[in-house]
Amino acid sequence: MADMMANGEEPEILFWVGCAGSFDDRYKRVTRAFVQILEHVGVKYAVLGTEESCTGDPAKRAGNEFLFQMQAITNIEVLNAYNVKKIVTACPHCFNTIKNEYPNLGGNYEVIHHSTFLQQLINEGRVKIQGGGEFKGKRITFHDSCYLGRANDIYEAPREVLAALDADLVEMKRSRANGLCCGAGGAQMFKEPEPGTKDVNIERTEEALATLGAGNGIIATACPFCMVMMNDGVKNKDQEENVKIFDIAELIAQAEGLTK
Repeated sequence: MADMMANGEEPEILFWVGCAGSFDDRYKRVTRAFVQILEHVGVKYAVLGTEESCTGDPAKRAGNEFLFQMQAITNIEVLNAYNVKKIVTACPHCFNTIKNEYPNLGGNYEVIHHSTFLQQLINEGRVKIQGGGEFKGKRITFHDSCYLGRANDIYEAPREVLAALDADLVEMKRSRANGLCCGAGGAQMFKEPEPGTKDVNIERTEEALATLGAGNGIIATACPFCMVMMNDGVKNKDQEENVKIFDIAELIAQAEGLTK
């Protein structure tokens, strides 16, 4: 963003990478896949790079409002200095925080989750998957992120993105507004669970595996926390060879032949 501003240019979107997209080895692949799509369709984008900090979501969910406001105000000052208008992010937690909580602190932007942005690119014909690509007929179930679904009422966008793959999309019994949390929300990602009979992510993984049935299948996600928890659940069930976890951006990038 600094380089673009120095050249007197403005991006179409600011891609907010997020902590997971920057530092988590698995989610870096999602970042790369989404960027490959942006470059493939010619979207003029920028990132903040080292000027981007955590949105403050984990601090706020854990109850540290003071730390949240410090982090948020720091980010807002950077965004406003660059006159940012439109932000796209692949993390529902970043999306929810910047969209719904930053306005109270002086940060007002058009904020879009990458599932909605991908849906727009497909609807505009800028992303064209010929015959569904390599996922045609593949059995896929989509796990709804709490912060994307119940918190922001985005259910159709990721499913429309998956529909472009011409895959066999099967729904878990608990889906959409009745979806079950992966177990990582509310800052639970960063602590061990309370004592109980079963971890939430194991319960959710069992539902996904039962929905996919025997044989190979894919659990599609649109959230870094969900991806970690579902991956851990699949490993717990020794189903790593049969069931793969992909973000919707990875599926589109692969179907377009942009990544392997």
